[in-house]
Amino acid sequence: MPTAYVEVYEEEFERLEQALRRLRYDSNAKAVFLIDKNGQQIAAVGDVEEFDTTSLASLTAGNVAATDGLAKLIGEREFSVLFHEGQRDHIHISIVARRAILLVIFDERSSLGLVRLRVKRASAEMDEIFEDMNRKENRGPGGQVETSPFSEITDEDIDSLFGD
Repeated sequence: MPTAYVEVYEEEFERLEQALRRLRYDSNAKAVFLIDKNGQQIAAVGDVEEFDTTSLASLTAGNVAATDGLAKLIGEREFSVLFHEGQRDHIHISIVARRAILLVIFDERSSLGLVRLRVKRASAEMDEIFEDMNRKENRGPGGQVETSPFSEITDEDIDSLFGD
């Protein structure tokens, strides 16, 4: 899995946090984290103060990287969803937009089925947000989208240039 730094703009950060808050509420989770593949926390909502968030983020990224290694050993591209069941708390980990890791911590007040269902919906929303970020990253100086200098040339232009 290639590691990549995720640059988040303020508008998209607020949208991501809103999606995380909605996911936490809809899935009845204790806490929800969005982490980049390098192990840096992007955003978090819920009872985050009860966790060592720095260690949690880096260990989650390491877990995903190790699992990707296992996937490749058996011929898979990746395992996009991981689940760890504890006595009290459970962890659901998924990849979002191939750029980030979504970590949901939940307990007996919720269920794996509910978390999976809500994560699927939240992931689609976050995919859109990351697409918007991609579009912003592809803008050049002055906010203009960088395009090829040949993109303005039409078939008619070429015909008139080389035609009789």
